[in-house]
Amino acid sequence: MSATDFPRAEGRRFWEGWRHTIGGHRGLLIAIAIFAVMFAVYGWKQPVGLTSNIINTAANKGVLLALVAMAQTVPVLTGGLDLSVGMVFVFTNCLAASVVVGGGVQTAAGIVAVLAAGSTCGLINGLIVVYGRLQPIIATLATGAIYFGIALILRPDPGGSVDPDFADFMTRSTWGIPSSIILVIAVVVLIWIPYRRSVLGRAAYAIGSSEQAAYMSGVPIARAKVLAYVLSGVLAAIGGILLTCITYSGEARAALGGDYTLNSIAAVVIGGTSLFGGAGSAIGSIFGAFVMRTVGDLLFVFDMDPLWQPLFVGVVLLLAVSTGSLRLLRIRNKLDLYR
Repeated sequence: MSATDFPRAEGRRFWEGWRHTIGGHRGLLIAIAIFAVMFAVYGWKQPVGLTSNIINTAANKGVLLALVAMAQTVPVLTGGLDLSVGMVFVFTNCLAASVVVGGGVQTAAGIVAVLAAGSTCGLINGLIVVYGRLQPIIATLATGAIYFGIALILRPDPGGSVDPDFADFMTRSTWGIPSSIILVIAVVVLIWIPYRRSVLGRAAYAIGSSEQAAYMSGVPIARAKVLAYVLSGVLAAIGGILLTCITYSGEARAALGGDYTLNSIAAVVIGGTSLFGGAGSAIGSIFGAFVMRTVGDLLFVFDMDPLWQPLFVGVVLLLAVSTGSLRLLRIRNKLDLYR
């Protein structure tokens, strides 16, 4: 290789590396771009602009769905689907309204109890899917009904309470940054990134790409799947705690759980995660959730009937799913998703 060819080869390798990086995060980048445009339009149409109160309210609503969408993402990466995330969300909301009360120590103990309850729900899901060998959709549909039944026992009528200092801390803004945004960043840094880089986190991607190939390669399939559902339960429980802080109460409402389950699936798809498994990121699901929530905000500022929201959400979801499906039809190997 001549002296002039060496810089050219290095340049080609550099741009090839960037092309692979962008290709692997295409869904995330698209979700970020869509959210940025939609939120800019929302701010432009606001009569008073994007004040701190408006940003804080939008952040709280968006983070609620983002946490449930993250909970949905992990099982989806393994090729499964968790239809119980919304009901775990509702169940932990009702539980938190009963135990996250009192002073600092009691509140902390209540938070631990709620997270333990969420992880137990996820563990039950994982054990049924892995060792019961049931389809994830069927298994989690059944367990979701059970979790909702427990929520009804805990809170047959809306009510309960939460430590006001803790609730204020979780829902206010600090130096212009909503605490809910800080919460979701902490979840990404402390939970998602370590999981993504762990052996079982990489195993989840391998299982979603090809479970047979993962088995032949010695991937711990059972442990990886169970952990995925446990982590899903923990993330849904964090969302349930935040909902309690926002509403100061718990409510066992089936429609609420159903809405969050369906919207979480939409947010996962919009965020670039393949429903076939093996490709995607919880970070993309966060921005997918923000897109979903901004749709409702745009309908409000444009003074449109809220009944139009399901139509807009359905169109966005259909376009996102169709785009992903057409892309899958063009490839023969799932590794090409990153090219």
